[in-house]
Amino acid sequence: MSIGNSPEDERPFEDVSEEARPSVGRALKEARIAAGLTVNDVSSATRVRLAIVHAIEADDFAPCGGDVYARGHIRNLAKAVRLDPAPLLARFDAEHGGRPAPTPAAPLFEAERIRPERRGPNWTAAMVAAIVVVIGFVGFTAVKGGSDDTGAQGQIGEGSTPTAGTSAPPTPKSSKPADPTPAPSDSAIAAAPQDKVTVQVSADKGRSWISAKDHNGRMLFDGLLQKGESKTFQDSSKINLILGDAGAIQLYVNGKKIEDQFQPGAVERLTYTKGDPQVG
Repeated sequence: MSIGNSPEDERPFEDVSEEARPSVGRALKEARIAAGLTVNDVSSATRVRLAIVHAIEADDFAPCGGDVYARGHIRNLAKAVRLDPAPLLARFDAEHGGRPAPTPAAPLFEAERIRPERRGPNWTAAMVAAIVVVIGFVGFTAVKGGSDDTGAQGQIGEGSTPTAGTSAPPTPKSSKPADPTPAPSDSAIAAAPQDKVTVQVSADKGRSWISAKDHNGRMLFDGLLQKGESKTFQDSSKINLILGDAGAIQLYVNGKKIEDQFQPGAVERLTYTKGDPQVG
């Protein structure tokens, strides 16, 4: 019988220190790969741009635009790859100085207390200014009236004597103003040019995130379209669309309504060209 530690007691302890844990970005990336998802899949599901997803997985949070936005992106990405966001947010706060502290209420009340009282209008100064304006206007009118009378008398003396039978020349009638030309609107896409492709996206049934690019891949719009809003895009040959919630969108291509029955919540990638609507 031996005295001492058993072989099981001599096994090395598992390293569970903070340094051994994966970083926030690495944990998100490993979970995404384990779930069989691509960066495009995660970007479409969370509405987080591809560049920001790549940056977060590389532990670069500068493109997020601040710690508040970075925490929101981390929470959304963690849910998309089926991770608990709480440990990731705690690690992010520990590495970036913690969550911003709430503004104490006492200084706010103190600032409100020492705010100077609002004074009423100075009616005396206003009355003096009004009297000065009236006196000036009366004087200017008197001087101007005297000069006009002198000019009129000079004109009568120099010209021929007016006769009683002479009548004043008739006043010309003003021509009728032309009707204002109505400004063109986005709804008038029925007259879309034949040499271009025109696409109107209307959020008739609810809000939806949309992305639109031209044939060169240049971004025309990338954002959220609220219910009732619409956007019109035009290109010489092709428009590429991504609809975050296709069921909430109604499309009009080259003046024609697209009758495709998109499902609510479905993400659709569409391409339209010149001529009759053809889904690419």
